[in-house]
Amino acid sequence: MIQKYLLQIETLLKSGQATEHSYRPALKDVFTEITKLYVVNEPKRSKHGAPDFIFVNSSEAPVCWAEAKDIGVSLDKIEKSEQMSRYYGYANLILTDGLEFCFYKNGTKYGEPIGRLNLTIFIFCWNFRNAWLFT
Repeated sequence: MIQKYLLQIETLLKSGQATEHSYRPALKDVFTEITKLYVVNEPKRSKHGAPDFIFVNSSEAPVCWAEAKDIGVSLDKIEKSEQMSRYYGYANLILTDGLEFCFYKNGTKYGEPIGRLNLTIFIFCWNFRNAWLFT
């Protein structure tokens, strides 16, 4: 799964034609595979704005949102943006450039970012999502 994801990202990146939106289908697939939740790309606008993804549980309740930026964009800068200040209103939020993943709980950064190309750690962290999502 991770190798397939990274290959898709690499292929798109090497094309020289990819934009932020180009990576979303692969990102949606890896989010779905890892979380086992229903993941929607470009969900409708909600209370705090319109992040790129919403994660919905089997009861159709939203449990997480994600904002995806283009590969190589400084997530440190994005964290300080007006857009993200709105998104910090979501209980559980992921900010990613597709290779680095930052987690927020009620607007506060949760743990250290998961480093580039180390998505196996993301799977490990998600397995402990009850501690992250529901506490």
